[in-house]
Amino acid sequence: MTKKKHSKVFLTVAPLYLFTLIFVLGPLLYMIGLSFATNNDSWGVTWKFTLENYKKIFEPVYLQSFAQSFQLAFFSTLLIMLIGYPFGYFMAKLSAKWKKRMMLLIMVPFWTSSLIRMYGWIIILQAKGVFNKLLMALGVIDEPLKILYSYPAVLIGMVYALVPFMMLAVYSSVEKMDWSLVEAARDLGASPMYAFLTVTLKLTLPGLLSGVILTFVPSMGLFFIADILGGNKIVLVGSLIQDQLTRGSNWPFAAALAVLLMVMTSLMMYLYRSITHVKDLEGIF
Repeated sequence: MTKKKHSKVFLTVAPLYLFTLIFVLGPLLYMIGLSFATNNDSWGVTWKFTLENYKKIFEPVYLQSFAQSFQLAFFSTLLIMLIGYPFGYFMAKLSAKWKKRMMLLIMVPFWTSSLIRMYGWIIILQAKGVFNKLLMALGVIDEPLKILYSYPAVLIGMVYALVPFMMLAVYSSVEKMDWSLVEAARDLGASPMYAFLTVTLKLTLPGLLSGVILTFVPSMGLFFIADILGGNKIVLVGSLIQDQLTRGSNWPFAAALAVLLMVMTSLMMYLYRSITHVKDLEGIF
């Protein structure tokens, strides 16, 4: 490569590297450094190295927030899998016209603010809301259910907000699948369920795992859903970080919480890459 071409390539990629350095790597390093700083009781922080911020995380009250976040992320991801996988699977088997229509229905909610959509769920789930009125009209219940500002309400909000990511991930995986392998399994005597478990599920596993990552990780930090639909009764790690940045005014501790959450997220991403890499190797050999 000549010097002229090399300079053109450098000028092309330099803005990207500069942007990454200033707006990604810089804030990340600052957050990690801040997590080891000492909080100043009056204002700001003192740049004195300490591990107290990380030790504080292991206090029962904060460990409970992590446990609650993991529990909510687990159950919401499980429900999202049960809803999103069949939807993405059957969507990929539709005609081209209906694929476009279903894709449009999935994307339409993203054109509206998440906060507005969550407040819409308040109207639906409140005691005099649409859901309770429908159940009472059908004779299922005699008095309104207390769903709003509870754990089920937050779970519903999480599933509603994140299920499109699972649908699209599974759809993309099923769309690329070689259906001749399923037909071969059926020709060899495999039942529809056995062919699905041994062929279809394995081939679409990368898409399923991508959907799990795209739903499990955000569900631990979407504190605004817990605040709006849970009425501050469900305290997630994201809620705890926000509280420390505003009311608590303890930025080093908030940074330590964020770093720990980032480490756990990175471990999940590493596990995902390891599993998908093994699947790729199995496909090669």
